[in-house]
Amino acid sequence: MQNQIYKGGRDQEVIALFIQTFSDSEGKEEGLLIGELVKKFLDRTPLQDLQVFIATEQEQITAGVFFSRMRFEKRAIETWLLSPAAVQTRFQGMGVGQSLIRFAHEYLRGQGAEMAVTYGDINFYSKVGYQPVSVDIVPSPQPLSYPEGWIAQSLRGEKLMPISGRAFCVEAINDPVYW
Repeated sequence: MQNQIYKGGRDQEVIALFIQTFSDSEGKEEGLLIGELVKKFLDRTPLQDLQVFIATEQEQITAGVFFSRMRFEKRAIETWLLSPAAVQTRFQGMGVGQSLIRFAHEYLRGQGAEMAVTYGDINFYSKVGYQPVSVDIVPSPQPLSYPEGWIAQSLRGEKLMPISGRAFCVEAINDPVYW
């Protein structure tokens, strides 16, 4: 597997990966919803607010992760929201997703990122350093339907300090349906 920064040119293949992966695990409706989210990210999100990473095996895209910029009303902290992430079904359970996320974290850290957050399965994301966090510590951009899934980590190895005020995410994911 080769991890790399996605440079564009294969958007349809990236979208198809997310549709198929989420359809396999969560059903066709969820697959189409996440496929639309990925399309919105790729089509509408300013490049400075989006980082996409892919894993390939013999030039085939086998995994992808999207990181979009988050901002806070009262504190300037370089923060990236990990969502969504997908690993082609036949490559799941092989460490492909973990390797890709670690690669992305290293890249983002090198670019000055201080914190990464996501909203997902703690059992998976804890393998790459995420821990549950209260919205009192790190506010979420939308109300959470599953607060236990709000997880974060310092990319500098520091303790997360409470952030007051509102949180903001990019337009593509700023829809309650994803939260």
